Order: sequence, then C-alpha cells, then structure tokens
Amino acid sequence: MSNTKNTQESQDSQESRDSRSTSKSNDNQSAKSRPSPMEVLRQARGQLAELTGMEAESVSSFEQTEEGWALEVEVLELERVPDTMSLMASYQVELDAEGQLTGYRRVRRYERGRSDARRPGGR
Repeated sequence: MSNTKNTQESQDSQESRDSRSTSKSNDNQSAKSRPSPMEVLRQARGQLAELTGMEAESVSSFEQTEEGWALEVEVLELERVPDTMSLMASYQVELDAEGQLTGYRRVRRYERGRSDARRPGGR
C-alpha cells in the first residue's frame, strides 16, 4: 500500500512539473509570436512593396494601437530627373497585432524637393 502511495505521489509531482513547464513554454511561444517593433517595420515595408510594386523609402510615423500597429510610410511613386522633382507619397498602413498588413491608403502626394506648406500658428 505504501509503495502505491509513493508511486501516486511521484506521478502527481511529475504532472505538476510538466504542467509548469508547459505553461512556461506557452508564455515563451506567445512572447515569440508577438513581433518586435523592428520586425513590424520590416514586415510593413515588405508587404506594402509587394502590394503596390513600390519600395518604401522611409517610415515617418509608427505607433502601436489597440488593434495592432499604424504606420505612415514614404514611397517613391515616380522617379524624375532631377531627383528633387520625383513624386513621393505618404501611405497610411495598418497592421494587426502579429504584423500582418490589414489595410493601406495614400494620404498625400508631393514632390521630393518640396517641404510641407506652413500652417497658421507656426505648426
């Protein structure tokens, strides 16, 4: 009887260790499944380029939202000579929490050599 009790306690102890190990493993996997900000930036640039056929030159805005991520990406739309006359565009890009692109839209188009118009109040 005593031997059976020791065997049961040993099995219970092993199950408890396995459960803790599985829990830690799941925590590590969920941490690994969440991309880092740099991974999100790379994924966004790559996915936008694949969809539009235009390479992203820079990311001018980047923030985490409740749904995932929101970025503003600058893209060369039309190359001209001189380079300062090339047409650029800003795209608003939205990604889910895993870094998958869920939507994008062009929000502005401008010549590379032009700065933004001054706004009243010095902004």
